[in-house]
Amino acid sequence: MSAIKKLLGIVWILLAPTAVVLMFIQAFEKTSAAAEGIARTNTALQWGIILFIFIPISIGFTIFGFYSLKGEYDQEGMER
Repeated sequence: MSAIKKLLGIVWILLAPTAVVLMFIQAFEKTSAAAEGIARTNTALQWGIILFIFIPISIGFTIFGFYSLKGEYDQEGMER
């Protein structure tokens, strides 16, 4: 089980920043494709809010993956 936790820690560490980069690309594409004027402003605002919320979550996933890779969630050394 410890090996699975460490493997998934690597997955989280790689997946979280990749998701942020892909979301920035998607935001740029959607904002560029929106019609000029208020539609573009609304699209940019929506994507700004989405990124503002998702970036801290992604940072948390990266930290979670780091601790999982480090072995902090193993049950061997924990007192009950």
